[in-house]
Amino acid sequence: MQNILIIGAGKGGYALLRLFEQTDYLQVKGIVDIDGNAPGMLYAKENHIHTYSDWKPVLDENIQIIIEVTGKKEVFEELLSNRPATAVLIPGEIANLIVTLLNEKNRYIQILNNKKMIQELIFNSIEEGMVGINDKGIVNFFNKSASKMTEVAVEDAIGKHVYEVISQSELPRIFETGCTETNKELILESGTKIVTSRYPMINDEGKKIGAFAVFKDISEVVRLAEEITNLTEIQTMLQAIIQSSEDAISVVDEEGKGILINPAYSRITGLSEEEVIGKPATADISEGESMHLKVLQTRKAIRGVNLRVGQQRKDVIVNVAPIIVNDRLKGSVGVIHDMTEMRSLMKELDHARTRIRNLEFNFSFEDIIGKSEQIQFAVEQAKLAASVPVTVLLRGEVGSGKELFAHAIHSASNRKDNNFIRVNCSSQEEHLLERELFGYEKDGTSYSGLFDEVNKGTIFLDEVGELTIKTQAKLLRVLRENAFVRIGGTNSIPVDVRIIAASYFNLEKLMREGTFREDFYFQLNRMPIHVPALRERKQDISLIANHLLVKLNKEFGRNIEGFSKTAMESLLLYDWPGNLRELENIISRTMIFLEAQDRMIEEHHLPKSILSISGDESEDVQIGTLAEQMDEMEKKVLLNALRVCSGNKSQTAKKLNISLRTLYYKLEKYNLD
Repeated sequence: MQNILIIGAGKGGYALLRLFEQTDYLQVKGIVDIDGNAPGMLYAKENHIHTYSDWKPVLDENIQIIIEVTGKKEVFEELLSNRPATAVLIPGEIANLIVTLLNEKNRYIQILNNKKMIQELIFNSIEEGMVGINDKGIVNFFNKSASKMTEVAVEDAIGKHVYEVISQSELPRIFETGCTETNKELILESGTKIVTSRYPMINDEGKKIGAFAVFKDISEVVRLAEEITNLTEIQTMLQAIIQSSEDAISVVDEEGKGILINPAYSRITGLSEEEVIGKPATADISEGESMHLKVLQTRKAIRGVNLRVGQQRKDVIVNVAPIIVNDRLKGSVGVIHDMTEMRSLMKELDHARTRIRNLEFNFSFEDIIGKSEQIQFAVEQAKLAASVPVTVLLRGEVGSGKELFAHAIHSASNRKDNNFIRVNCSSQEEHLLERELFGYEKDGTSYSGLFDEVNKGTIFLDEVGELTIKTQAKLLRVLRENAFVRIGGTNSIPVDVRIIAASYFNLEKLMREGTFREDFYFQLNRMPIHVPALRERKQDISLIANHLLVKLNKEFGRNIEGFSKTAMESLLLYDWPGNLRELENIISRTMIFLEAQDRMIEEHHLPKSILSISGDESEDVQIGTLAEQMDEMEKKVLLNALRVCSGNKSQTAKKLNISLRTLYYKLEKYNLD
């Protein structure tokens, strides 16, 4: 540490004294001035710093730096001739320059602090919610509007994984893909319906450092129009939202003439203010009727109407609400969401899904491994089913391979060159599932469904036991008449499709309880096939395990030759409640943690949970980590709950007091779905 002596306690000396006090590597040994009331002297006394009226006695006290700020030439020259050889003498001019530079630095720091304060004020004042994550998915900014819409406190959000704050968040995917998404509708867990735009964050070096989303309540503009009682106030408040909105906004007066639009409106419709302001509300409509005029006639809000607007006939969804002031209709306000790009992306996604299905699902009976009597009997039944156009009902536990049987039947049938589509009947609500299956009609436009896509192919209805009575009736018509009706439509559409159904439920029990139609059951049960559980055919475990080993070697780039005798014995002793999926999961987890030089899977490589269950309970077996044991216990709880609820995932979620989304996440995590 360097000792400093300051000669002169005026403003300059005082400033330097304050400065050096803030450093860890400089120590003020003392300050000298003939005026005991100089600012520096008074400050030094208050802070227990040595003060002197003469500098000569102090020079002998190990001083490395002497700063002369008296401004007197004779003092400087005398100090120069009397200073120790090891001390550095800094003249007042240099000292003043240092003070000036430091003051300038402090001024800039103050400016930066003010700017930061203003930015934080703006960030927390805007109406749009904002949330950002880092490259690990951890929330690193979350403004007050986001807190209000999600009903999550800012302090509870910062530092948490984004899924803990917004479980439906797509930000981790945006970070991974690096692609921007705009104007995506989402319903938050708080019930707020929003439109969100998501962007990757990329630094100057082109490296992805996170992602952020900006979102807003899409009903906010309409709600303001319904609640505010003064049209002038409405216009003023709308202006603050309009300029930053990606959705088009337009306002008309009580006569239906335009009085306000935003830049997004001009971008979507291609119409300028001159072409809209003061003109009838029909000016932007290229196909359909003006919702502004309809709202002015009915005095009621209209939401979710499909129209085409502007010179380019863009597809949009329109929400319009009346503006009522003191019980008098003063006009209406509309919000237009551009659906052109979204629908184009949906078509591309559907096309991609079709191609993926055709590439992925190319399994045959050769992929069904096993020589046991039980599996061979099931395979022979399935081969017979493939040769005739009969409806097949696959019965068996979760993970036993029902979907593999469905693929094999399709691949061996005369429909093998056409589409095979799997539908999880338990993963969607009734109206969404029916729209996906049959398509729908709205405003004169027909939208196709999976039955259109799978025509002349095979559709696999997984978990039919979770279908509602209403959906069962509609599928019964397909089975009986080879035809269906779109949701919202009236015309019967012929279809040539083979249905393979599967269920873990006791369908006969469901019939007795009145939740499964008897006529639908008998239509499905033309060709029932029981797919045995893995514990019913343990003699096949060795064949299946080695088959999976070959497959996983290719996936992981490994060269594992097989299983040791003791490792295989452990696999044979375990009951495999998760069936084939659990077996594949255990082998893949084991392979991941093998050393590069390992060529065989030994017993000690297997998860401790398998060893403790499969081994002799009287032996002193090793237990796994707390996390491993907790995972194994959670998996058992899930399997037991599924059995109790006969495989009904909605009932299972309710019984476990978790959301259906969480249940699906955990089933996927443990390969139980």
